[in-house]
Amino acid sequence: MRLNAGILTKKLNETKSFYTKNLGFQIKFENEFYLLLKTPNERDTLSFLLPNHPTQQSFFHKPFLGEGMYLTIEVEDVDTFYAEIKNKGVEIKVDLRDEPWGERHFAIQDPNGIGIDIVRYTEPIDD
Repeated sequence: MRLNAGILTKKLNETKSFYTKNLGFQIKFENEFYLLLKTPNERDTLSFLLPNHPTQQSFFHKPFLGEGMYLTIEVEDVDTFYAEIKNKGVEIKVDLRDEPWGERHFAIQDPNGIGIDIVRYTEPIDD
């Protein structure tokens, strides 16, 4: 089983630019109303669909409203990735930090308002 999360958005071009330029995603498929992106290692995908498109059933018409969703991207070297993201001028929403439950991470936001938690999992800190 595989999972592909899909987001309905009017911001297809901004979204494509954000994910490809800042996060290294690649375009797997694209047309005038649909964008399918794959992660740099080509293991996972993320899709974006234009709302209210006549080719889609009404169930897939309502746009995402920019709240209540986040993605987690696991990376090998979160410190290097953090420096690269900062150098690209992407706004950091949560600064790089270690959490006691076992992760080192930071967070950014995509053009649709989706929070993106960039993480490297670590050993939990024992108290």
